[in-house]
Amino acid sequence: MSATTLHTIFEQDGDRTAIVIPRSCPVPCTLSYKQLYNAIQDFSTKLRNIIPISKLTPGNSISIAYPNSLEYVVSFLACGLMKLTASPLNPAYTKEEFLFYLEDAKSTVMVVPPGSIKNNYAAVLAAQEQRGIYVVELFWNGVSIEVNSPQSQALANVPPMVFNPQPDDVALLLHTSGTTGRPKGVPLSHLNLTTSMKNIIRTYKLTSNDRTLLVMPLFHIHGLVCGLLATLLSGGTAVIPQRFSASSFWNDYKENACNWYTAVPTMHQILLQNPPSQVPYIRFIRSCSSSLAPATFQALKQTFKAPVLEAYAMTEASHQMTSNPLPENGVSKPGSVGLGQGVEVVILDDKGAPVEEGEVCIRGLNVTKGYLNNPKANSEAFTSDGYFRTGDQGKKDKDGYLVLTGRIKELINRGGEKISPLELDAVLLSHPSVGEAVSFGVPSEMYGQEVYAAVVLKSSATPSATIEKELQDYVQSKVAKFKVPKRIYVTDQLPKGGTGKVQRRLMADIFVKPKSKL
Repeated sequence: MSATTLHTIFEQDGDRTAIVIPRSCPVPCTLSYKQLYNAIQDFSTKLRNIIPISKLTPGNSISIAYPNSLEYVVSFLACGLMKLTASPLNPAYTKEEFLFYLEDAKSTVMVVPPGSIKNNYAAVLAAQEQRGIYVVELFWNGVSIEVNSPQSQALANVPPMVFNPQPDDVALLLHTSGTTGRPKGVPLSHLNLTTSMKNIIRTYKLTSNDRTLLVMPLFHIHGLVCGLLATLLSGGTAVIPQRFSASSFWNDYKENACNWYTAVPTMHQILLQNPPSQVPYIRFIRSCSSSLAPATFQALKQTFKAPVLEAYAMTEASHQMTSNPLPENGVSKPGSVGLGQGVEVVILDDKGAPVEEGEVCIRGLNVTKGYLNNPKANSEAFTSDGYFRTGDQGKKDKDGYLVLTGRIKELINRGGEKISPLELDAVLLSHPSVGEAVSFGVPSEMYGQEVYAAVVLKSSATPSATIEKELQDYVQSKVAKFKVPKRIYVTDQLPKGGTGKVQRRLMADIFVKPKSKL
């Protein structure tokens, strides 16, 4: 496959089904590849009829604050084909967050759902404060895309655009989650994205016969590249509900003849608690974006009778870096994120020398050339010979499978003993009463840091007055005593980001009083 731009998606049989918006959504619909391309062409023409060409100059950033939908797919792909940079944003952001991202991306247009302007949606208010940003509402009326902007101008009709993106054009701008500091802009080119898309297709042998239920948010690299773009490049079908919902997941999956899905561990755990009355055929289940505990791995495999493939990915690598293989290609190892998939993976120390356990570093055409306007971050993130430092600690087993042992800046240092929170999460999740768990470090005058944890119990569990002590005893039966959490909080929910990933860095502030004596 020689794809080097997103346009390659449409260089195939146009009659096959590309996108399905299921019946669980307000406006269900089905579009073939040809119909999707026509909708993109229609949108680009309408946009250029109402927005000054200076705002649509190649390279300009177009922000998209829209939930999963056909409108999102059309606007995102249109940006890439028009040589613009799509800058997806979480629709749940506050006005202050929108202001930061709009300013950092230097966006000229903000795409939002219908009614956003009338209802003073936070994205609209932020765009109005950033002078010169055009707010555009999109809506699929069942036949075509409607485009509305209160700032629209009576411009002359323009002819349909001839799409000609180039491999080095920046197609996507996302920001890091900010777990180690201020969010950093990550520009990704057509070549970066298509390289990752092809790697994913090869890993999972995706074809036009495959259908995925896409429940990851499309403003995140996981859902966008693996769920949507790799599926489209393979000629398959993406079934896209508005959001992840356990109550509609299995109906949407069965009604649309899906055969695989990708999600974060939190979603897998919710699905395990809400299994279907009859398990449908699942060619494989993919897990990514957060560590999958071995207990959850085994439960998924046994409950849904399907291969469970854990992968490892990050925004800077256009998503996927490693993955466990399909059963016909090798062994899927619980606790491992698998083998490099079209990407060089090495383990280096802080000086860039190879070591048995150290920082996971990668190199490949899927990796960004550097952060947006951030030379300091670039100098810290890349080695002299072009490897990208992931910030994750890991090692390879005897078969070359990568095992992550922690986030370097999240490792808990208790009196000089380095403790992996991922290890403790896995131990807690193996307890039959625990549904979710996160371990974290808390400042300590005596040890530098103490180990703490918080858990959400399964709905089937019966809380007791001694549950904290029971969990501590259980952990101590599995790991060295110095790793046992000093406190284990039982809570109804854990703080999560827009993708469902637990925000480990917020835990100490939420659960431990800043002035308490530890």
